[in-house]
Amino acid sequence: MTAAPEKPKILAVDHISWTVPDLEEALAFYCGVLGAEELFRLGPLDAADIPPEADGRDWMEAHVGVPGAKLTLVMLKLTDNMNFQLVQYDKPADRRQDLPRNCDRGGHHLGLKVDDVDKAIAYLEAHGCKASEIIHITDGPMAGKKNVYVLDPFGHQLEIVD
Repeated sequence: MTAAPEKPKILAVDHISWTVPDLEEALAFYCGVLGAEELFRLGPLDAADIPPEADGRDWMEAHVGVPGAKLTLVMLKLTDNMNFQLVQYDKPADRRQDLPRNCDRGGHHLGLKVDDVDKAIAYLEAHGCKASEIIHITDGPMAGKKNVYVLDPFGHQLEIVD
């Protein structure tokens, strides 16, 4: 029996990545409305333009698990401690456009801490977001806090917390 490989030390979260339907619209929201800073762009990167791997697979299949993909990505600095990558895929043609609900496998949301939840709701709704009802937490380790789930203009879930 061989020994298991040594566990690496996780140093930090490097980034979170979301696929968006329109990169420029998403950048207008996340930079123009939320104040993210664009760090760099890559692409468009098209599997059809990149030499295949030695085993015949295209680069996108070998490296991102999506055969025939074409994508463009932008890395943003969303807060001092978090980079946020937005990716637009233009291929393959059969890519899905529906988002998982919070209860679905792969369901997700981005939690953003703010100084004032009510002020954040008003601001975000004025910029095309849709807020659910505020959750007022009265018991437990988060007593006295409030948060709210908000859909960004593209249907992604944000959780706004104080």
